[in-house]
Amino acid sequence: MEVKIGVQHAPRELVLECGESSQDVAKAVDKALSEGSVFSLTDDRGRRVMVPVDKLAYVEIGEQEVRGVGFTA
Repeated sequence: MEVKIGVQHAPRELVLECGESSQDVAKAVDKALSEGSVFSLTDDRGRRVMVPVDKLAYVEIGEQEVRGVGFTA
């Protein structure tokens, strides 16, 4: 699944591919927001991204898009 994280005052968004379900990611965002702590997510490569919730602009949760190859795209 693809997760896009917008950070305040940052020109680019963070884009991650992770194996967690959309419900799990949404729960992690809700928990971090309610606690006022840090939103943390680990991608498919094992890299961990941590963003303080007061710097979050948005979190977009979407399914991984299957792209066609060649002329069928």
